[in-house]
Amino acid sequence: QVQLVESGGGLVQPGGSLSLSCTASGNIFSLKAMSWYRQAPGKPRELVARIARNDLRTYLDSVKGRFTISRDSAKNTVYLQMSNLRPEDTAVYYCHLEDVMRPPSWGQGTQVTVSA
Repeated sequence: QVQLVESGGGLVQPGGSLSLSCTASGNIFSLKAMSWYRQAPGKPRELVARIARNDLRTYLDSVKGRFTISRDSAKNTVYLQMSNLRPEDTAVYYCHLEDVMRPPSWGQGTQVTVSA
């Protein structure tokens, strides 16, 4: 089993910044990628940012230039640095891990609220 533990969510004003982190532990056989998804009330879960094993990064169009995904391979940790936050970024953010040898894993989610 793989466990993902997220931290760093909270309340921030529009234009502010937040940083999320997610640490993976357990039996990781062959890491393919780690990602951040989010889900706002009444909306489907969407991919926000993904970083592959080869460091290839992909982003949701609406967060390009504002969010940055990075990772520390030695610590099995992925980060999401969010800046210039908007009310529409409000959602529960989930960490996601893809392993070539097993089904993907999800974190428990962390709430990000952008409000004045």
